Amino acid sequence: MRASPRLSPPMPTAPSDFSQNLERFTGYADLYDRFRPAPPADLVTVLKLFAGLSAIDLVVDLGSGTGLSTRYWASHAARVVGVEPTADMRKVAATQTQASNVTYRNGFSHDTGLPDRCAQIVSCSQALHWMSPQETFLEARRILQPGGVFSANDYDWPPTVGSWEAEAAYAACMQTVLRLEKEHRTGAGLQQSDKSGHLARMQSSGCFRHVKEAVIHHNDEGDAERLVGLLLSQGNVMGLLKHGLTEADLGIDRLRAIAGRTLGPQRRTWHWSARLRMGIA
Repeated sequence: MRASPRLSPPMPTAPSDFSQNLERFTGYADLYDRFRPAPPADLVTVLKLFAGLSAIDLVVDLGSGTGLSTRYWASHAARVVGVEPTADMRKVAATQTQASNVTYRNGFSHDTGLPDRCAQIVSCSQALHWMSPQETFLEARRILQPGGVFSANDYDWPPTVGSWEAEAAYAACMQTVLRLEKEHRTGAGLQQSDKSGHLARMQSSGCFRHVKEAVIHHNDEGDAERLVGLLLSQGNVMGLLKHGLTEADLGIDRLRAIAGRTLGPQRRTWHWSARLRMGIA
C-alpha cells in the first residue's frame, strides 16, 4: 500500500530575533527545574495511539529547557534529543540527566540542525508560545518521518492544589504581575504568541495531514513552598524582579503567607490539566 503523499507547506519566512526570549529564561534555571511540572504521565500513551506507533526510535524535544520534558522520554524511546538555545537551561539539563540515551544540543525550534525524517515524535512542552510558530511547524515537518507526530502540550496554571485561598492569591499575584509588566515594559522585544491560537495555527500551517486537540490530566505533589516556586519560575515574574521590583511589589509576600497558612509544608496531591495539540506529518 502506497504511503500518502506529504503536504507542500508554504515557504518559511525569516525567523524573528529571539535574544530577548533567551534573556527572559536566563538566571533561574535551578529554580525552574526544581518547581516546574514534568509532562503528563499519559502523554506518550496518547501520542502513540494517535500516530499508531508501536515503538519509538527518536524523540526530539523542542525548547527542552532544563530537561524536565526531555528526561520524561528516556524510558519510552531508544533515543531522545533535547534542543534548547539558552545556555543556563542546557547546563542544568546536562547536570540533572543521568540517562545515557538522552542528549542535548544548542539550537532553535526552527533550526535544530537535525537530519531530515529522523524522528517519530517531535514534542514541545509548555514552550511553543515562545517560538516562531510557522517556522517551528516547518522544521518539525522536515525532521519527522511520514506519519510521525508533532505535539505541543500546555498546562492550565495553577493546578488544583487543595486550597482555594492559595489559588486565589496566586491569581491575584499574576494579575499584579501582568499590570506591572505593562507599566515597566519588561516584556518589550519578546517574541511570543497566545497559547489559545496554537491549534488554529497548526491547522492553517499546511504542515500536517490531521490536527487534533485533547485534554489530558496529570497528578503530582506540592506544598506551600512549591506553589510560590511555581510563580517564581514564570518568566514575567523573574523579569520584573530582574528589573528591580521586590516580591512585596508583586504581592508574592501575601501569596507566601496565605499558602503557608492553608497548605503548609505537608505535600499533597495536585491535579493538573494539559491541553495537547497534535499533528500528523
